[in-house]
Amino acid sequence: MPASASDYAVGLTRTAVRAATDRKGYGAVAIDVSQRLGLTDVFLVLTASNDRQVRAVVDAVEEAMHGAGAVRRAREGLSEARWVLLDYGDLVVHVLQEQDREFYGLERLWKDCPLIALPDDAGPGLDAVPGSEEQG
Repeated sequence: MPASASDYAVGLTRTAVRAATDRKGYGAVAIDVSQRLGLTDVFLVLTASNDRQVRAVVDAVEEAMHGAGAVRRAREGLSEARWVLLDYGDLVVHVLQEQDREFYGLERLWKDCPLIALPDDAGPGLDAVPGSEEQG
């Protein structure tokens, strides 16, 4: 199934990935969920090492999204900073600590959806995430 996320959503995704990797977010995976969900086009899943790093990645993404003119609809999970969700309408960003990303396995839940190619400067890929070898 070809990717069908809007160009706008893909552009926001790439902006978010660059911002996140500048703050040591890694393992970026962009999933085109537009054919499965009417709520959003893209789930961007990122990993950060600890709660402080999660907050830094979230701050960077929020700043970049604001600079791109995107309006955040919701933010959940920042107080514990284990799994933070940022909802920008066409893009939903998930920033998780390693253990939580492995446990919840968002990529496994959405494995039937196509992935969106990320820029070369997006940092380490999914192979940097513990337990991701199952993703193939």
